[in-house]
Amino acid sequence: MYPEDRVLVAYMPKPSDFAIVQQEGWYRIPEKHVPKGIYAEYIAFYFGRSFGPDKWIIHYYAPRLGHELLTRKALLAEEPDHPRANDLYYKVQLGPLQQLARPIISLRWRRITFIHTTWDRFMDATEINDLFVEGGEYVDRLYAALKDRGIRAERQYQVEEPGVYYEVPLTVLCKDGRIDINPMQFTHLSPQQLAGDIVRQVKTKGGPLS
Repeated sequence: MYPEDRVLVAYMPKPSDFAIVQQEGWYRIPEKHVPKGIYAEYIAFYFGRSFGPDKWIIHYYAPRLGHELLTRKALLAEEPDHPRANDLYYKVQLGPLQQLARPIISLRWRRITFIHTTWDRFMDATEINDLFVEGGEYVDRLYAALKDRGIRAERQYQVEEPGVYYEVPLTVLCKDGRIDINPMQFTHLSPQQLAGDIVRQVKTKGGPLS
């Protein structure tokens, strides 16, 4: 295990899918859903709504041993008439399943399919937003500066509006709306200075959502 080892956090929709991981040691990923590839040393699992009290939490991870590309009906022969039976999936072979001593939680529901992160971030994370690597050092420092001030920003926040879908690099959810931040527009300010400005804006919007 090295700090720069790659970890792919994957969405685990149902307990029946997790049972395959536990009992058979593999996980399936639709080919069309992984444009960045699956070349990670470890796969971690973010539980969906069907897991009840364990929903929106990462408890488990496993080393990736290899993968192959197969149709869904080749993977799940008992479901030959499924609408996606002929779609291609990566069958990811896994090593022993490991449980985190400290689960990584999502403080609120958010749509997550995959997160690419590193081993050091994965081990240090306490919540989902600690995992993101997009945005570079400036965004990391701004996120940390806001966290120090009691403001929990959301990274790579997905916005769906009528006919529009986009991601915001950093946003703060407030009682009276949200504050979207594109840090690249503010690099003339230090992360500490920008964090101070954002805190003042948050106060005008009724404070942060708890």
